[in-house]
Amino acid sequence: MIQLIASDMDGTFLNDEMVISPGNANAVKHAQAKGIPFVVSTGRSKEEILPLLKAAGITCPMITLNGALVFDQDEKLISSAALTDALAAKLILFLHKQGLYFEVTTNNGVYSDNKAKRIENFADLLSSTSADTPYKLAVTLASARMELMNINYVDDYMELVNDPKIVICKIVAFSPEGRRVLMPIKDELAVNQNLVITSSGPGNIEINHVNAQKGIAVSRFADSLNILMDNVMAFGDNNNDVSMLKLAGYSYAVANATNEVKQTARYLTDSNDEDGVGKAIEKML
Repeated sequence: MIQLIASDMDGTFLNDEMVISPGNANAVKHAQAKGIPFVVSTGRSKEEILPLLKAAGITCPMITLNGALVFDQDEKLISSAALTDALAAKLILFLHKQGLYFEVTTNNGVYSDNKAKRIENFADLLSSTSADTPYKLAVTLASARMELMNINYVDDYMELVNDPKIVICKIVAFSPEGRRVLMPIKDELAVNQNLVITSSGPGNIEINHVNAQKGIAVSRFADSLNILMDNVMAFGDNNNDVSMLKLAGYSYAVANATNEVKQTARYLTDSNDEDGVGKAIEKML
């Protein structure tokens, strides 16, 4: 019996246009109307999630930043698993030394130290997920969307480390060369037992505190509702979803998921661009 539904966003609940389709939104509302809670479980920040949920007319709890910050449906913070200032400082220095562009996500939103690089990375993502979008058009679309997102810019990330009001929750490093560049760095960072290194796509690595994992967060959230993980339905497409899919009794990989996710999940549904999440929910209902 399914008592809770949890879904990743990028590549899963969001389609290739990076919005929640009417089909997916209607299925979630249908489940909620039947008393089945829905929670998003994503690497995104709350500030990036809320506009997407509001546009689809969905109100729900949010497991954000791979589990580093968890909010209830009223946006009240439930739990936190952030990086220490000392560890964040070491990571910032290390990634700069590697020559990578990276972004820092905090309790106050996402920070970038290079607007041009942020637009370039977003354009790379748009053009790679949609073969019909030429790169120049992707840059234009990315520039427009960047203006709509609540993104903060700083000259030096160490300003965040030194600000007592700022809590650093996740660092995401990017490379257009993908695994060739990122995997050696991932392996080097993974030696630190205080960190967990995942990925939401071939062009990035996501660095969190070891306690900030989707599987841990969803399990704790389900426990707070007195729901067994055997009765949780979960959806994902990439490496940072694996911990959640391993624990959920009804785990689904969308058709566009990585091989690792497909091997982990118990069930397969249609792709993110074919309302895979919504179709599986409606079939369950």
